[in-house]
Amino acid sequence: MSCLMVQGTTSDAGKSILVAGLCRVFQRRGLSVAPFKPQNMALNSAVTPDGGEIGRAQALQAQAAGVPLSVHMNPVLLKPNTDTGAQVIIQGHSIGNIEALAYHEYKPKAAEAVFESFKILSEEYSNILIEGAGSPAEINLRKGDIANMGFALRAKCPVIIIADIDKGGVFAHLVGTLELLSKEEQALVKGFVINRFRGDIALLQDGLDWLEDFTGKPVLGVLPMLHGLHLDAEDAVPENILSTEDKFKIIIPRLPHISNHTDFEPLRLHPELDCQYISHHEEIPPADLIILPGSKNVGFDLAWLKSQGWQEAFEKHLRYAGKVIGICGGLQMLGHKIHDPLGIEGEPQTHTGFGLLDFETTLQTSKNLSNETGKLAFLDDNIHVKGYEIHAGVTTGDALNTPALFLNNASGSKTDGAISADNQLFACYLHGLFDEPNALQALINWAGKKTTQTFDINIQREEQLERLADAIEEHLNMDKILHISGLHQ
Repeated sequence: MSCLMVQGTTSDAGKSILVAGLCRVFQRRGLSVAPFKPQNMALNSAVTPDGGEIGRAQALQAQAAGVPLSVHMNPVLLKPNTDTGAQVIIQGHSIGNIEALAYHEYKPKAAEAVFESFKILSEEYSNILIEGAGSPAEINLRKGDIANMGFALRAKCPVIIIADIDKGGVFAHLVGTLELLSKEEQALVKGFVINRFRGDIALLQDGLDWLEDFTGKPVLGVLPMLHGLHLDAEDAVPENILSTEDKFKIIIPRLPHISNHTDFEPLRLHPELDCQYISHHEEIPPADLIILPGSKNVGFDLAWLKSQGWQEAFEKHLRYAGKVIGICGGLQMLGHKIHDPLGIEGEPQTHTGFGLLDFETTLQTSKNLSNETGKLAFLDDNIHVKGYEIHAGVTTGDALNTPALFLNNASGSKTDGAISADNQLFACYLHGLFDEPNALQALINWAGKKTTQTFDINIQREEQLERLADAIEEHLNMDKILHISGLHQ
């Protein structure tokens, strides 16, 4: 087994994208390869075939590598639910909420899971491409590190460091990061990659030569700014795509703890739709469709929504015959009450929802983690859906007697969600609702837009992965990267 680790000078330097692109390059070359991220902090997650939970970025990387998802690709997943705490997922399953300081004491146990998963993956795949987290130069996080150099040292894994030149200060980022590492860690760094370069590479060459001379490390390549590259974000909500055309308008509140916003990529990228996120204190514009997304802290985000005027916005929107879709936490908020008797999200309490659908939700410690297939329940047409559920709430009430979906999984058949008697509200627990082209078109038609074009996010992802791999092949020195990593055929 051989391995290569990609670390970054900052968050969003391009680690996830580079690992995904390298996975596709190696897959195209016929290499046995799998992605691995020891510790991830993200609210976008995916469900593995055996009912575990991993970061969404690793799911995309697995797709790029052409391999099935495994909990061992991301053995530690931290899902922040407050400013100082997070739900901790170990090898696919929650062990509960832990405050930041307490988590540092838990790290030795987390490390056991990390290296057990790494061993399991290494026995199944010849080559492992590893993604670091944040920056290896975070001095306050160095003790007990399992995300960056702490892992690389123990695994004896070569490292390349990527930096985003578009942020500015790229040479300071790279040199400063290297200087803050120990001599032993510096020895593991085998080269640099510069990301998101605009312009003539000749204007950068003097800087590249200086960097190599000063550090003694090679620059393995400079990736250009790939305009219009749309791949699932690890965590950060993507910037709005501004539209000057008169398109069907969809708005989504950018919740403080928004989760699985990758659900909405098919809407953001559809050529006939204008899908926008509405941020803190931003005016709520008129829209044809409002979508209430998932949340990792439903009570907090519900209070935030009300403070921002969304209660009144929903009532006005529905009064003028607008449509509303709620997914997962969004479903829960549309009901009368959300009970948290065990203090899953903080102090035990009951939150008053928007009261737009007749049901209540009680949060529980155990999660529903499942992959689902099925169809839209409220249409005569046989419109299939496919996705996954990740939620810790049990919802009951009369509104569920008119379900939104008929679903099937390994445990059998069930109904999911609700659609209102006036046909204006649709709510369900299913993530990935818009990924199937026919379901996307049917739901947008239900909301009032008769689309003329079909859009398939699955084809789009594949096209983008191929474009990314092409850029890596063209602009990075793959011979050096293969030599550094010792990847096996």
